Amino acid sequence: MPDARLVLGDPAAPVTITEFGDLECPYCRQAEPVLRRLVEESGGGVRLVWRHFPLFQVHPHALVAALAAEAAAEQGLFWEMQRALFAQQDRLTEPDLRAAGARLGLEPGTVAGPGAQRFADLVEADYVAGLGLGVRGTPTLFVQDEQYRGRLDLDALRTAVAGAAPGVGGPV
Repeated sequence: MPDARLVLGDPAAPVTITEFGDLECPYCRQAEPVLRRLVEESGGGVRLVWRHFPLFQVHPHALVAALAAEAAAEQGLFWEMQRALFAQQDRLTEPDLRAAGARLGLEPGTVAGPGAQRFADLVEADYVAGLGLGVRGTPTLFVQDEQYRGRLDLDALRTAVAGAAPGVGGPV
């Protein structure tokens, strides 16, 4: 699966989980600590790749949130911005995004409005790639190149990782 720009964990990990997500999606927010823990407890065996899939039809701020996250990524702060935006999902207007960026030490004008528009191509590429893979909702996970259809809990994900690469993923 191409495009591993936004990687949590060891970039050389033997197992890749790719998440197509939406920063305004409550289910993505619920999955975030589980996925982080899976990566952290894998001993370098699992990396998480985030791909944007803003469900703009139902989440009116998902696209601008994705742009803000990409602006943060340019400064090496994607995962911090992701966590910040998940924590304030009910406040994702452009002024809210500027404030979140400022709290991370980013220039507020780069994370919202015209300053963030230069990242639209990256977000669109992720979205189009997701459509091509059959993504329809969020979060949609792929373990290696296979779509994951199980529960989004730590034990189920560890089992999926172990199935993709025996001995990887931490205790099952």
